[in-house]
Amino acid sequence: MESINQITLGQKLKSYEKHPQSLLLLILVILAAVLTFGVMIFLVGYIIVSGVPHLSLKLFAWEYNSHNVSMMPAIFNTVTMTLLSLAFAVPIGIFSAIYLVEYAKRSNRLVSIIRVTAETLAGIPSIVYGLFGFLMFSIAFGWGYSMLAGSLTLAIMILPLIMRTTEEALKSVPDSYREGSFALGAGRLRTVFHIVLPAAVPGILAGIILGIGRIVGETAALIYTAGTVAGIPHNLLSSGRTLSVHMFALLSEGLYVEQAHATAVVLLLMVVFINALSGAIAHKLQGGR
Repeated sequence: MESINQITLGQKLKSYEKHPQSLLLLILVILAAVLTFGVMIFLVGYIIVSGVPHLSLKLFAWEYNSHNVSMMPAIFNTVTMTLLSLAFAVPIGIFSAIYLVEYAKRSNRLVSIIRVTAETLAGIPSIVYGLFGFLMFSIAFGWGYSMLAGSLTLAIMILPLIMRTTEEALKSVPDSYREGSFALGAGRLRTVFHIVLPAAVPGILAGIILGIGRIVGETAALIYTAGTVAGIPHNLLSSGRTLSVHMFALLSEGLYVEQAHATAVVLLLMVVFINALSGAIAHKLQGGR
């Protein structure tokens, strides 16, 4: 075994001697990976060290006031906002991707226009979406600062992401799956929903997870649409703040910095839990493979 490893190492060294740029690229890739991992560990460690000591039971009281600065209403609003946004964006995004991949002709010029538009919309800053949502939903529709206005704005914001990731997931499914289904007499609709979509579930869930991460961490768009009321809204047309907006408001006031750090810990744990839950669902849908 040692001789085999020595031969392999010698072959690599000879290869690097012939192509020194390969060694340079290898070093750059390793440095980039180490730097990325180091920054992630530093951020997570900083959040935990600065936030965990300030966690207390009063931060999880059901009602918010100036004494407990509870984040429980913000947690409830975050879950509600996430579910509403996904309810609007996921069906439209998945069905749009199905049409682009399975039904539209590949030479269709409209398809290329839609793809370019989606990629362009994915790069627009969130504050622009917030201003659009404020002018459209809050002013033109007369909803004011409301959960409904915020969720629709976030749905528009994550729609290009979900559509493009779903499209790539559907493209990654081998054509042999479709051909086998057609050969057994299944129609296109049955093939798409019983063969192609189950095989593309991991890629689709990856896009949904990225969308959830953007929803949970969004602040600018929600300040202009959902508002910053620190309480549980009575209905969808009432204002409410999410965890990220709650943390921003606490830091802006400058009076509850320690509670803001504790909120960051809860926000981090929520994102980790959502990712773990989504991974478990994807594994179960694949039949435990």
